[in-house]
Amino acid sequence: MKQNQKRRQLTQEEKLARGPIDLPFLLIAMLLLGFGLVMLLSASSASSYYESGNAMTYFIKQAIFAVAGVAVMFVVSKIDYQSFRGLSVIVLGAAIFFLVVVLLPIPGFSMRINGARRWLNLGITNFQPSELAKLGVILYFSARISKMKEKITEWRNLVPFAVILALIVILMYFEPHMSGTILILIAGITLLFVGGLKLKWVLLGGGGMAAILLFIITQTSYMTSRLQHWLNPWSDPQGKGYQTIQSLYAIGSGGFLGLGLGKSRQKFLYLPEEHNDFIFAVVCEELGYVGGAIVLILFALLVLRGYWLAIHARDRFGSLLIVGVTTLLAAQVFLNICVVTNFLPATGISLPFFSYGGTALFLQLFEIGIVLSVSRQIPAPRSG
Repeated sequence: MKQNQKRRQLTQEEKLARGPIDLPFLLIAMLLLGFGLVMLLSASSASSYYESGNAMTYFIKQAIFAVAGVAVMFVVSKIDYQSFRGLSVIVLGAAIFFLVVVLLPIPGFSMRINGARRWLNLGITNFQPSELAKLGVILYFSARISKMKEKITEWRNLVPFAVILALIVILMYFEPHMSGTILILIAGITLLFVGGLKLKWVLLGGGGMAAILLFIITQTSYMTSRLQHWLNPWSDPQGKGYQTIQSLYAIGSGGFLGLGLGKSRQKFLYLPEEHNDFIFAVVCEELGYVGGAIVLILFALLVLRGYWLAIHARDRFGSLLIVGVTTLLAAQVFLNICVVTNFLPATGISLPFFSYGGTALFLQLFEIGIVLSVSRQIPAPRSG
């Protein structure tokens, strides 16, 4: 009798696991991906031709990772997300390991670009360990918090989380990588708060992290210089303030409807990182206020749908996974737009689905797959 009940229970669970993925979330993500690839082709054409003689070099590389990422996304969406509990320790451990490796002066492997050591040369592409650290924190924190329940309110249980965040912050300080540090802290603190941590502890921890970040900014010449030229980029228009000024020129020249797709002027080697961190400036220049607003609306819809799925997830672990992925995405979009419009100092943060970076795009689609995996186990509403 018990065996029959167990079989029935397993059958029901298997049916739920084979449920449909959330089509609205998938559709919005794919719209952003397609939009991003089109804009990357336009934004990168000039620099790509200048560097390699082929205007489509950057686009082709990104498209390959996009196709691979979409394939992995669908595979991940069919996996029972509970299996990510066991993988969380492995992913976090690997991320910390690579954060250490990237700081070592290994010829041909660890790379220093623009004074920062954030990349590992994998041959076919460059890889930022910070991207894996974001995923590792989300997986590990979600797995641990979901098991603790009300015990999260006890301060002694917060020590492992604080140690992990502190270790990552220290390692990324030496890169340096301020934007990645901020994103990881936002994701970690948000998961702790949603997991049941009292607001006073969140505010205390957030205040402590803010103090640490302020210390890093004021004591690091790399960040101090950026802060000074953020406040007044025209103090050095041909040097440190050049990128910000060109970004504002691009946004302003786009007007309401833009110059037209592919007709950006700033992408012709005037705007640095036009296909990477500052691609949104090219979007505004070519598609105007309307195009920029459409991009932001799509991101807003994706974030809102993500939080809706988190509220309706079947269990605490699934809910935390979606909150972590969605919050990370929302924070990254917000910070990137703020940097491009000079609301915040430049921190080297990319725009999800749009900015050039194969491994970053691949991991973003992997995270979308995790959200879709959780969505497949959300019970469908009863009819009638």
